[in-house]
Amino acid sequence: MFTGIIQGKYLVKSIDEQPGLKTLHVEFAKDNIEGLKLGASVALNGTCLTVSKIDGQIISFDVMQETLDRTNIGLVKEGDRVNVERSASMGDEIGGHLMSGHIIGMAEVVNVETPDNNQIMTFQVDPEWMKYVFDKGFIGLDGASLTIVNPNKVENTLEVHMIPETLRLTMYADRKVGDKINVELDSRTQTIVDTVEQVLAEGDRL
Repeated sequence: MFTGIIQGKYLVKSIDEQPGLKTLHVEFAKDNIEGLKLGASVALNGTCLTVSKIDGQIISFDVMQETLDRTNIGLVKEGDRVNVERSASMGDEIGGHLMSGHIIGMAEVVNVETPDNNQIMTFQVDPEWMKYVFDKGFIGLDGASLTIVNPNKVENTLEVHMIPETLRLTMYADRKVGDKINVELDSRTQTIVDTVEQVLAEGDRL
């Protein structure tokens, strides 16, 4: 599990490509590799991946074709940076929201505003996801747990407001219109909405 609190934006040093598989070699900060082991789960841009090799500060991840197709990990190039969060441990402070690292798909950045000391970004998402999107709810975007503002169910958009600390620690300061962003919806909201829909549908059949 993850909390949606990004720990840093780390450099992709190199990428090995094979049919149906990419291996990303990411340079971690020294202070974020303590206790990291082979097989550990780490979120890159919110995507839960497994550590396949540790070589000093270079941490490697194998990414299969399904993940490459569904997430923006498939768009990452050598020299890019990715949002990184290691998995939560028992006793850790949960400063964001519980997240699984299972990406449902990608949103597109459709507007970026930069008023003083923050940034407002608008994302367009799949219309089917909008029933799970509520004002002041939360959504995982490239692994960051963010509060939803002004959801528009006609245009299938939502806004998020970034504080300076979020911009410092994540890739959002460099994101621009047209970029593709990984999306993880709140699983509890999904469960509630789907259950209510099922109950109402069964009631209509009685």
